[in-house]
Amino acid sequence: MTHSGETTTVREAVFDLLRAEGMTTVFGNPGSLELPMTTTVREAVFDLLRAEGMTTVFGNPGSLELPMLRDFPDDFRYVLGLQESVVVAMADGYAQATHRPVLVNLHSAAGVGHAMGALFTARRNRTPLVVVAGQQARSLLEGHPYLLSEDPATLPRPYVKLSREPARAQDVPSAIARARHLATAPPAGPVLVSVPSDDWDHPAEPPVTARVTSTTVAADPGLLARVGQALARAESPVLIAGAGVDRERAVPDLVALAEAHQAPVWAEPMSHRCAFPELHPLFAGFLPPVREAIVRELTGHDLVLSVGAPVFTYHVPGTGPHLPPGADLYLLTDDPEQASWCPSGTAVITGLAPALRMLGAHPPRRPRTPPPARQPVKPPVPSADRISQAHLMHALAEERPVGCVVVEEAPGTRPVMCQYLPNLGPETFYTTASGALGHGLPAAVGMALGRPGTRVVALVGDGSAMYAIQALWSAARLRLPIAVIVVNNRRYATVEGFAERLGMGKPVGTTLDGLNFAALATAQGCAGTRVVDPAELVPALRTALTATGPHVLDVVVNG
Repeated sequence: MTHSGETTTVREAVFDLLRAEGMTTVFGNPGSLELPMTTTVREAVFDLLRAEGMTTVFGNPGSLELPMLRDFPDDFRYVLGLQESVVVAMADGYAQATHRPVLVNLHSAAGVGHAMGALFTARRNRTPLVVVAGQQARSLLEGHPYLLSEDPATLPRPYVKLSREPARAQDVPSAIARARHLATAPPAGPVLVSVPSDDWDHPAEPPVTARVTSTTVAADPGLLARVGQALARAESPVLIAGAGVDRERAVPDLVALAEAHQAPVWAEPMSHRCAFPELHPLFAGFLPPVREAIVRELTGHDLVLSVGAPVFTYHVPGTGPHLPPGADLYLLTDDPEQASWCPSGTAVITGLAPALRMLGAHPPRRPRTPPPARQPVKPPVPSADRISQAHLMHALAEERPVGCVVVEEAPGTRPVMCQYLPNLGPETFYTTASGALGHGLPAAVGMALGRPGTRVVALVGDGSAMYAIQALWSAARLRLPIAVIVVNNRRYATVEGFAERLGMGKPVGTTLDGLNFAALATAQGCAGTRVVDPAELVPALRTALTATGPHVLDVVVNG
């Protein structure tokens, strides 16, 4: 049925007719059979989202999503991204900042396809996202219509926890409710629901109500007691801090356990959050993603307790044992998959904060000598004519405001950052857990939106920035206080570094000359500054770190 050139429902047409006839007063006693007269699938979904507190929607709408977005509620906020991977990464940052599931609106197969790299990262980040993807009208699905998503449930797998297209329009609200709860169940992650465009105006069945489900896992108390007893009698225990510790807000509990046992604490390989304060005297450093190197670092310890991290994340092939001789391995994780690939020892599937507190009931049986303190890193010697990455990281550490958050995606700079820009505590550092580029800049936008009043620093490489440069447009429209620092070395330095280690010459496709990120920033409505002279670096940092809106600092580095 059409009305004024637009699609309308039977219900809307009836009310238009009654309005035209002046029949605007209705007498009645409604029952369940009359609900379709007043509630559509779209209205039922927005009522559900409102009850769940999911009133911020990230999206990039297409024609198939318009029926969902028609009459968009005034109490909802639609955050527009200019490309679907940007949309998902912004939602990822927002969800991590707010500790809440977030709704993402994508466009059919093309939109989900664009977003796949970001969905891959969200799954590895353990971020709870509810993705609602548009689908061609149900009445056309038997043909081969334009914009058809041929197999919407299969398309995003394996990087969502579940994907489905409801069998009936009336099942859409309950499917989205299920998706919301599954997304937050441990281990958290994205869930996708494909919705045909003509489902939204169908009559809804009795509403799906908001409900509460547990998001923690309780450990087997006997097994956890065995871990505590082993820790208590160990001669030289060592702890490994994984991103799950920060995700579950259990950093203070891990610090207390480490201090009780005077145990050194290593960050997991390729750590994507700050799970232990890096200036704490028990912090030992960052485990490398190499099997033989991990064994070397852990040699001398008779007990290894990994908390919230897989055992182990490797980046290059290796040989030999995963642990040094004589070391017993214990793993605490909320992820059964991580537990299943633990190479030896005992894995306990559990929520981390309560488990760490329970382990605190098992103090060491004899006093332990604190491990040797790490040697402090000497400040880099600045050059008069060029800015080094070390100089940039040290200057940022000196100038960053108290309480700021760093969202990093500068893989070529990460080793230098670990030396000169220590992370200070819980929820101060985020990066991609997947290694896929394009996450950092839009995630910083979402982080700033979800944590108002907090200064967010996006520390990105020049190559990484170009994957999702459109995020600057969203940051400008939202007027977010983000300092975007682009480490501009005019190349894919990480790829060149790997090539060198493999005994190759300079590989093809790694040169990135001719990019001006200050100009790209101003073209999208952000302030932008380009820095080449070392004398201008600190004043430029201060300007970017105190700006009221997004400020892009394009720092040209050498070495």
